[in-house]
Amino acid sequence: MLWAYACRWAPERDVYPVQGVAVAAGNGRIDWGTLAANGVDFAYIRAAEGAEGRDPAFARNWSAARSSGLRYGAVLDFSLCKRAAEQATRFITTVPRDNAALPPVIRLAFDPSCTARPGRDAVLSELNTLVNLIESNAGKPALINVSNDFEEEYDIASGINRTLWLDGNFFPPDYATRKWVMWTANDMRHIDGVEGPVRWGVVAP
Repeated sequence: MLWAYACRWAPERDVYPVQGVAVAAGNGRIDWGTLAANGVDFAYIRAAEGAEGRDPAFARNWSAARSSGLRYGAVLDFSLCKRAAEQATRFITTVPRDNAALPPVIRLAFDPSCTARPGRDAVLSELNTLVNLIESNAGKPALINVSNDFEEEYDIASGINRTLWLDGNFFPPDYATRKWVMWTANDMRHIDGVEGPVRWGVVAP
């Protein structure tokens, strides 16, 4: 019973009025109309993983999210095993330029398939390159979605001055040196219209 409650939990709307999802190919074929009708305000859609992996559902999800009337944006899962310029190229060639889109998101989390752990200076240098290239194409500042362990290792919040998106199931996160603007409040939430769990996020009031 507790698990069932956790899988449906979301923060109170009167505290966090703007709430939405992050989705990828693993969520299957999404019923975007159902999402829009059930309180999803925005959707962030994975576009690419590193320099090689284009999300196979991105084009379909991007078009459908746009048609549904939801606010939508694209996510790049950053890899420590690939050069920033290569990853930026993959993202830019995958995501259409769209003035209506939300700011692009760079997700920073350790990938079990990549064991590289460069020093902090090298990581910050690569991230600055990535941010500059993606922002030049998008025409708007990027958001940085950094996981707890990645932040603990590299202190991204102090090194990259961009809006922060932090993670933390059920409890607002405080692991960065700056305040978050977006929070992944439940990464196991089940909602109508999507297969399996979604990363449910909120915007700071």
